[in-house]
Amino acid sequence: MTGAVDSLTERAVIGEPPRIAVMGRTVAPLLALAVFINYVDRGNLATAAPLIKDQFHLSVAQIGLLLSAFAWSYTACQPLSAWLAERINPYRTLAFGLALWAVATALSGLATGFWMLIALRVALGVGESAAFPCSSKLLAQHLPSHRLGAANGLIAVGLALGPAFGTFFGGLMMAKAGWRTVFIVFGLASLIWLLPWWRATRHAAAQAQPAPSEPSPTFRAILARRDLWGAGIGHFSSNYAFYFVISWLPLYLVKARGFTISQMAEIGGLIYLVYAASAFLTGQVTDRWIRAGGSDTLVRKTATTLSHVSVAATLMVCAFAGRDLAVASLFCAGFAFGLNTPNIYAIGQTLAGPRAGGHWMGVQNGLGNTAGIVGPIITGLVIDRTGQFFWAFVIAAVVALLGAVGWTLVIRRIEPLDWAAPVRSA
Repeated sequence: MTGAVDSLTERAVIGEPPRIAVMGRTVAPLLALAVFINYVDRGNLATAAPLIKDQFHLSVAQIGLLLSAFAWSYTACQPLSAWLAERINPYRTLAFGLALWAVATALSGLATGFWMLIALRVALGVGESAAFPCSSKLLAQHLPSHRLGAANGLIAVGLALGPAFGTFFGGLMMAKAGWRTVFIVFGLASLIWLLPWWRATRHAAAQAQPAPSEPSPTFRAILARRDLWGAGIGHFSSNYAFYFVISWLPLYLVKARGFTISQMAEIGGLIYLVYAASAFLTGQVTDRWIRAGGSDTLVRKTATTLSHVSVAATLMVCAFAGRDLAVASLFCAGFAFGLNTPNIYAIGQTLAGPRAGGHWMGVQNGLGNTAGIVGPIITGLVIDRTGQFFWAFVIAAVVALLGAVGWTLVIRRIEPLDWAAPVRSA
């Protein structure tokens, strides 16, 4: 496997092992770009929600159902994508997934009604489920723990810039050309990524084979680990708050705060830029702290706890504050999200180790993304019932705060698990 990865480049960065240099120079940036595309395509619906709601005469609860449809298949297919990453390889699995979600995005621009959009969002979720199991498999297999923060920070930049680009440019395009044009253009443009990915990884994809002497632990073995459930709780809580913002921010700014579509696009785009900068810096700082002698446990738990407490506080401010203070608090929430994102994946990759990185993240991401199923539905019902966003913000803040329990108390130590050792408690 190492030989396959080494063939991706003719020379390594001086002072770096070849496999690490390849990940940093070639594969990791393309993974970040894939996640960027992932979040542009999944976030288009939230940006278009005010327009789609009016065109199809939908209730807020129906918008919530539409936003959650993506997560039905996305969550359910996480273990399947992790299995395919092991069975085929992560390079090809990710390519197949991106092709599927790009086509689903383009076809959404031709949707004629509510149920057709539901079906295409489900197809989008199937394709996008490949992104994080495949990227985590590759990073865990080829990078040491003290470099996982920076690599995941780079991917988190793609995660944050996707909504920024989709909200800002997508919102401005929708204001001028309509939401259908944006879906078609963004979907077809996504397919372009396949060319550099194929050129960069074709040799590794052809040669990559699972190591028979060290098979990946089974899903049952992973589910038996207490640390998995701690990571799942933390991931769920983080995603609930993040999906709340990414899914409802456009509708909140337009319908509840009175901003125009163009103003919403500018505010939303800037919030995600803050998120991207925070995530990138967090990845760099946490890795430097670990190389300076800090333990993975201290460094990762400090960052995740600070993030969850800060997100909860900022969302609670939004529930009570006026328009200007609420918008300022959303910028603070963007910064707080960035403290967590690189560490969510670095913790799972460290615990799982090279053997279990793909399977572990398939399970952890599946647990975490159940928030994408229940969150939009709960939020839609609450807003329909109360006629305002107040209780929706309060619920998201409480759930965000609970995530600190998973990272700090359920997970005892952040270090590679011994998969050969018997499990004493689940």
